[in-house]
Amino acid sequence: MQSEEPPEEHRASVSGLDAISRRIIERLQQDGRVSYAAIAREVGLSEAAVRGRVQRLLDSEVMQIVAVTDPLQVGFRRQAMVAVKVMGELEPVANALASMPEVSYVVATAGSVDVLAEVICEDDDQLLEVLSRRIRMIPGVAATETFVYLKLHKQHYDWGTR
Repeated sequence: MQSEEPPEEHRASVSGLDAISRRIIERLQQDGRVSYAAIAREVGLSEAAVRGRVQRLLDSEVMQIVAVTDPLQVGFRRQAMVAVKVMGELEPVANALASMPEVSYVVATAGSVDVLAEVICEDDDQLLEVLSRRIRMIPGVAATETFVYLKLHKQHYDWGTR
């Protein structure tokens, strides 16, 4: 018989996730299409309990389940990481970058630049337009440095949980 509630040893860890939630996340990192029934068998809960936990993890933005594509295979021929130096308040610049549809990733950093933004474009012309007419025009952007991707050597999402 499968349980609805975990025993005491499975309760929340330092990360705020209990052992069962961490196992569910790790299993979905390996295969985002695995069935709730299969996960339920692996973690010892009912399918309904797994479905509920997954929904709570999604609702709380602990995780998301998405199809990861190779941009080259779906028509985006130019990818770049744009390093941005900010003069003044960092948050408005990061938010403006995050609102751009061509920007897939934004992170505040420590070091010689303040923000890194990954940009995915159809071609060099679109990248030039995004850089010149949009990113460099954001109030507070003091300087940018662009690193064009030549070849992707590693990209993975199965780093597990702690």
